Amino acid sequence: MDIVPVELLAICGSTRVGGNTDQILQYSNEVAIQRGANLSVLNLRDFNISACSTCGDCNNRENPCELTDDMPYIIQMMRKAEGIIYAVPVHGFGMGHQMQIFIERSGVCYLRFERPLTNKIGGVIVTGRRYNHQHVHSQIVNNILLNRMIMVGSGFPALLHAGQTREAFSDLEGMDSVRRMVNRMIDMISAMKHYSQITNNSFLQCEEDNERKICENELFRLKEPLV
Repeated sequence: MDIVPVELLAICGSTRVGGNTDQILQYSNEVAIQRGANLSVLNLRDFNISACSTCGDCNNRENPCELTDDMPYIIQMMRKAEGIIYAVPVHGFGMGHQMQIFIERSGVCYLRFERPLTNKIGGVIVTGRRYNHQHVHSQIVNNILLNRMIMVGSGFPALLHAGQTREAFSDLEGMDSVRRMVNRMIDMISAMKHYSQITNNSFLQCEEDNERKICENELFRLKEPLV
């Protein structure tokens, strides 16, 4: 049985070329290469991503957003990947703005219709000088779970303390957390692929409808008169 390499996609939300977030993703790629996996880095700064407009029809639409930008290409890259790492710096005590815009556009305008990321393996890397790493990490984790992805425990979360360029490499505990996370993601993806190959079945079944429709149907049921 041929072994197909694991395909990881890292989405980088840093505006600084060659900064700590970029360097940590380079290190993540080295870890992946040692395991025979492929890791592609998609830098949001290199793409045209429009902020959500004032149309206000996101909750009523049944089709993807009509704004013209590079989001369809990025969504296609996410569909192809088996595991997705979200990497972002802390800016102003919160998530870097490019990642924030991306999460809003990708989730509300594309991913919520079919949940195409279901059962993909997710990971998070947060870099910043000192404060609010956990807040940013929690926000991305909630987004990963919303998209029905799977997160695997690997010890401490990959939170790296760094201000100046290359300072992240001095955070030995943070670097070790990145290594463990990437390896754990590859392990889980490999196990899921092996299971599918020998059983011809998906590792996890997820037949539930879109949660918005479920809520709408339940609300309609509750409004029906009691017999």
